[in-house]
Amino acid sequence: MISFTEENYLKIIYKLSAETESEISTNAVAELTQTKAASVTDMLRKLSEKQLVSYQKYQGVRLTEKGAEVALKVIRKHRLWEVFLVNKLGFNWDEVHEIAEELEHINSEELVQRLDEFLDYPQFDPHGDPIPDKDGKMPELGYKNLSGIAINQTVVMMGVAQHSTSFLQYLAKIGMNLGANVTIIEINDFDKSMTINNGGNSNYFISHEVAKNILVKKK
Repeated sequence: MISFTEENYLKIIYKLSAETESEISTNAVAELTQTKAASVTDMLRKLSEKQLVSYQKYQGVRLTEKGAEVALKVIRKHRLWEVFLVNKLGFNWDEVHEIAEELEHINSEELVQRLDEFLDYPQFDPHGDPIPDKDGKMPELGYKNLSGIAINQTVVMMGVAQHSTSFLQYLAKIGMNLGANVTIIEINDFDKSMTINNGGNSNYFISHEVAKNILVKKK
């Protein structure tokens, strides 16, 4: 039996593993879980005993095949529930993360399959994140950060790399929604901040930090 807390750890390790090929440090896990490093070490030992992670003290941690399978199932449930909450219940994209955090731990394969079917097998959640299929396979992305797009180019907004409520609310305020056509009007040489147009009558100034957390693809 895998506890909710253990599932959350596996999901976080999976997220960190997607960002690097190196072993994941205890401190990196502690930062995302907002837990003391000693407590993280204890949890990693438990997960190692269950053969969900490969862990050696001072050398970091990686998911085993079994651990990755569990993590992907949790991620699949989380993202399907987010689609349901936004598309069927009318929640905004900045309101669903914490609710989905609770719903993702419901342990019913039948429910997940029926939910997937009910939603017509979506490939992406409301934030543009890919949804693993029932076999744990992810759709191919190939997105770029808006911060890497050159001046005068127009791209399509496909997702976000930052999921905080304040960030999502800010994007909604300036009309930056999935599918928006974004044209780079100006790039500031000093700090790489940008002036953009998202298909409307107004231009918007965004910081480099905002731009690097917006995922896009070429039209």
